[in-house]
Amino acid sequence: MAGSGQSPMGLDFYLDRALQNSPLLKDYQNQVLSGQVDSQLIRAGYRPQVSGSSVNVWAPTVRGWGYDQAISNGGNFTTVVGVNQTLVGRNHLNAQYETIRLQNQGVTNSAKVSEQELKKSVTAQYITAYGDWQQLNFNREVYALLQKEEALLKDLTQKNVYRQTDYLAFLVTLKQEGLLLRQLEIQFRNDHGTLNYLCGIVDTAATLLDDPHVQLQVLPDIGNSVFFRQFHLDSLKLRNSRSLIDYSYRPKASLYADGGFSSSFEYQGYKNFGVSFGFTVTVPIYDGHQRKMQYSKLEISERTRTGYKDFFTRQYDQQIAQLRQQLAATEELIGQIDQQVKYSQALIDVNGKLLATGDAKISDYIIALGNYLNARNLLTQNNITRLQIINQINYWNR
Repeated sequence: MAGSGQSPMGLDFYLDRALQNSPLLKDYQNQVLSGQVDSQLIRAGYRPQVSGSSVNVWAPTVRGWGYDQAISNGGNFTTVVGVNQTLVGRNHLNAQYETIRLQNQGVTNSAKVSEQELKKSVTAQYITAYGDWQQLNFNREVYALLQKEEALLKDLTQKNVYRQTDYLAFLVTLKQEGLLLRQLEIQFRNDHGTLNYLCGIVDTAATLLDDPHVQLQVLPDIGNSVFFRQFHLDSLKLRNSRSLIDYSYRPKASLYADGGFSSSFEYQGYKNFGVSFGFTVTVPIYDGHQRKMQYSKLEISERTRTGYKDFFTRQYDQQIAQLRQQLAATEELIGQIDQQVKYSQALIDVNGKLLATGDAKISDYIIALGNYLNARNLLTQNNITRLQIINQINYWNR
């Protein structure tokens, strides 16, 4: 267990470590970088493409045997450098860039959602471990109180103020509290270890935990959140896909040119240096109505997107309303439990003073102590539940 002189670690520390160590977030960053390279590849693909080639064939005739000279010319020796330039409109090129841009925006948005999920998981585990820490500290205080009372009761029992059986009953309560304290220590270590695991921290030591300071945050309009943005990006992708389909059915043209040496050496081969150039045009005429079919697929995808968006909106509204309702009920219950804790603590104080004078029953003190323990543990559990509910609501704040 961490030493008492150790400074407590806060929630921000664990969130920072989790974000730094997450391989998934690093993967998303690399995907964005890869998308930028894809844009450069598109740009490079529409620049002049230069290539060199050399084809050298010799077809000898021996004693009248060999390829027909009218066909083979006895050989062909060609070494040229060719340049090919595909002609593409600026709008068509921008549509291809838009594909990469939307893809990168989708990756960036997915990274933000994953970051929210990671923060939610780490915060939830931190709150759980912090709740263990709170209960552990409280039970340590109770155990120290019982040890102090035990010394007093032992002395009073030896003086026959209390019966031996009453003293033994108190000792049983003391031993039970000691066992509970050990169990809470084990639970805190386990939950703290899980917190380190989620954050990618290689450490088996259980450190002190500071108050998480989780506050309810104002949620943005759902239409502006990262969770809803993906539906908007999907709509833009479908629109851009339709543009790409339209561009694919427009006439395509390209220019080409080459220069070099090409000769069969039949006649003045040293003069067979030259150049050639030309252009090609491709015009779609008929493809079996594939364009219309591709439009139909996009319309189906749009209906699917709309269905998911509407369902997500309904689920979001329902979930937020339910969480706010749970939060209000929990906070109301915490107020009632807090009053019960005050009454139970006052009863413990009174019985403790009466025990010192022999005017209270040990059984009454044990009952009062049990009620106080139950009330305090219930208060801690509901405070943790409150923080967990706030954490679930804050998950949607981006």
